[in-house]
Amino acid sequence: MGIFDIFHRKDMFQEVTECRNTPGGVLLDVRGRDEYNSGHIPGAINVPVNDIHKADRYIKKKDDLVCVYCLSGMRAANAVTALRGRGYTNVKNLGGIKKYHGKIER
Repeated sequence: MGIFDIFHRKDMFQEVTECRNTPGGVLLDVRGRDEYNSGHIPGAINVPVNDIHKADRYIKKKDDLVCVYCLSGMRAANAVTALRGRGYTNVKNLGGIKKYHGKIER
C-alpha cells in the first residue's frame, strides 16, 4: 500500500464482509481476551498479538486471506508483520475496531 492509498481505503465493514465471504478467509482479533469478551466483530477469532504463533491452528493455507484488527491498528500491524514472517502471504491490517460500524458480539 502506497502513502496515497490510505485515501482510497474501503471502510472496515466492507473489508470484514469481504474477508468473511472469501473461501478460507480468517478474521483475527489480536486484542487481549478481556477486550475481545467486552465486544468483538462476529466471526472473529481471538488470538492475542503475543500469541500470534497460535494463529496457525486457524489458518489452513499460507495464502488464505487473513484479516487482522485490534483496538486502534497498532497491534494489528505487529501481528501482520509476525504472520508475514511466518510465511503468510495474504494478510491485511483492517485497523481498529473503533472504526467498525457493524454488529458487535459479546
